Amino acid sequence: MCRGRRKFVAASLALIFIPALTWLYLSSANFTVKPLPLSPLDPQSSVLIGAAAEHQDLELRLQDVEEHNHALRREISLPPRVPNHSSHHSNSRQGNHLHTHSTEEGTGDSEAKKGATSSNSSDCVPQPVVNKCETIHIAIVCAGYNASRDVVTLVKSVLFHRRNPLHFHFITDSIARKILADLFHTWMVPAVHVNFYDADELKSEVSWIPNKHYSGIYGLMKLVLTKTLPSDLQKVIVLDTDITFATDIAELWVVFHKFKGQQVLGLVENQSDWYLGNLWKNHRPWPALGRGFNTGVILLLLDRLRKLKWEQMWRLTAERELMSMLSTSLADQDIFNAVIKQNPFLVHQLPCFWNVQLSDHTRSEKCYKDVSDLKVIHWNSPKKLRVKNKHVEFFRNLYLTFLEYDGNLLRRELFGCPSETDHNSENLQKTLSELDEDDPCYEFRRERFTVHRTHVYFLHYEYEPALDNTDVTLVAQLSMDRLQMLEAICKHWEGPISLALYLSDAEAQQFLRYAQGSEVLMSRSNVGYHIVYKEGQFYPVNLLRNVAMGQVNTPYMFLSDIDFLPMYGLYEYLRKSVVQLDMGNTKKALVVPAFETLRYRLSFPKSKAELLSQLDMGTLFTFRYHVWTKGHAPTDFAKWRTATTPYRVQWEADFEPYVMVRRESPEYDRRFVGFGWNKVAHIMELDAQEYEFVVLPNAYMIHMPHAPSFDITKFRSNKQYRACLKTLKEEFQQNMSRRYGFAALKYMTPQSPVFTTEK
Repeated sequence: MCRGRRKFVAASLALIFIPALTWLYLSSANFTVKPLPLSPLDPQSSVLIGAAAEHQDLELRLQDVEEHNHALRREISLPPRVPNHSSHHSNSRQGNHLHTHSTEEGTGDSEAKKGATSSNSSDCVPQPVVNKCETIHIAIVCAGYNASRDVVTLVKSVLFHRRNPLHFHFITDSIARKILADLFHTWMVPAVHVNFYDADELKSEVSWIPNKHYSGIYGLMKLVLTKTLPSDLQKVIVLDTDITFATDIAELWVVFHKFKGQQVLGLVENQSDWYLGNLWKNHRPWPALGRGFNTGVILLLLDRLRKLKWEQMWRLTAERELMSMLSTSLADQDIFNAVIKQNPFLVHQLPCFWNVQLSDHTRSEKCYKDVSDLKVIHWNSPKKLRVKNKHVEFFRNLYLTFLEYDGNLLRRELFGCPSETDHNSENLQKTLSELDEDDPCYEFRRERFTVHRTHVYFLHYEYEPALDNTDVTLVAQLSMDRLQMLEAICKHWEGPISLALYLSDAEAQQFLRYAQGSEVLMSRSNVGYHIVYKEGQFYPVNLLRNVAMGQVNTPYMFLSDIDFLPMYGLYEYLRKSVVQLDMGNTKKALVVPAFETLRYRLSFPKSKAELLSQLDMGTLFTFRYHVWTKGHAPTDFAKWRTATTPYRVQWEADFEPYVMVRRESPEYDRRFVGFGWNKVAHIMELDAQEYEFVVLPNAYMIHMPHAPSFDITKFRSNKQYRACLKTLKEEFQQNMSRRYGFAALKYMTPQSPVFTTEK
């Protein structure tokens, strides 16, 4: 009914008003319509100001009418649609979001009132939409370890609501690029593309601007996006890293359709009094239009900005203002506002729910009346989650939901949209399809190919290896139940450490709080924490080791386990051994003898003599002497007791010592998961590559007692588990014989039942 009436009225209006408008337009031909100025006019030209304003206003009104007529013609040409009542309810929330776009010029309570009025007739007003498969482009400046961690929560909130392909454009330093590149590569989210742009190359563009804001030089880089992003990219949504989305970002993307005239920037009004200059005595902010605008969320029409010579515009403005202001206080936001002050026509004002600012002393509570009104939450205070707001607990819980949300659940397909083939994903799917699902060991085999989402350098890391090429990194892996070992290991090993932690998203946040609350851990900047997120049934012990090894940046690495404490001074002892044993020119694996205690409280031996005394008293034992002697028997503990120089030992079946090797040593075999044979296989690989095993006479490490892991419990109680491990072991041995030929025949000899000590 409404559609039919609308078409009739539209047709009538088109027939009556189009000729009239054409006459009106032609009658004004004797006037010269000038484009709006990009800077203030000379005060002496007051006569021209009025004429230019009149004709600009006329031009804009004509353009509005023409656009409206074009929309009416398009609407008339469409065939009538039958209302789908069953889908009305499901689309009502989106409709509520979209109709409020017509109130973008208002803020606060007036927005809600106008929006409510508009919704009553929204069924008869055509609304702009985003095509189902249209790609939405998002630009984010991200630098450093903390910002890289923060941006993940933002990305999760966007992915949670999205129904369109996404293309992220990250302007990053080298640290953030490495972290985010690894993260997205292992996240493997369908219909998500990522590009990186080197922030270091952009520093010269903005380094001349003194900035007092805590964001530093990176807080100015949004100014150069027109120059940085691809020249064929027409529009982009620019976001700060401290943003949380509460709705589909497509609803913001559609606002681009509402830009008119020379509008090229979509911004929300600043919700604090900062630019009013009344926060304290002698407070002198940069010039701004009224309350100014917040740049935490920006819609940029890049193609139009380039035509307007945006680069020249903001540079001239910044140079002029810096002569009196000397520096920026709010980074890029000050310069954006100074440009807008001179050229207000550039801005399309967004409703304030597109940037609900939670810094102290804001009016953000006027942006929403109901939960459904919320679109974007902006934690733009240096205090972040500790801001003062009447509803801060609600906002904090919303943020924490995404913070701890399982990112694996966001790997959902966008059905019906063609996408570029990801060769890694395609190869993975092909490999998995070739596995026999009826194989009783199918889950073991599948785990080998599982891509685990990985966030390297979860915390700040800062370390430069020594220049003498003797430096060594301790490598280990752990899960949440071994977290208590971290402080002890840091006290025993002063050198760099690379740790892979197998955690869920929620556990990763628990670890973050634990680490930030530990004086011992926070005093160390040379510990790299790499989160491998949980997925699948088994503990991927060898994948974790490979991840930790992959982040080693010293020439050598000591391959340990998290439940072992190295002797005091082992770090320096190993570095000296590098020189003494000519590790740089030979293939050696230096064996650190392993012992254990059954006591939770141990007076840790400070010398070899003290250790031998405790060994004789029964306080210490050679590692797994009672249950799995073969694992460390080749170390020859009897010889070690009296040895004063390093000695060579031969590989034997089931040998699994803890060794120091070069960084280029082979990785662990991923087919071994959970409990059993994971370290044995690696030592066998080293032997096959002709590494010499050399026992260090004055080195030792001690295993500390703990409850059995879940995986060893499954191994002991599940017959099928043990049978599959035996099968995987035999397949590995066959692979070794194929790879290393005759020299590997010794690995095929019958051996004892599978059993090892890890986890």
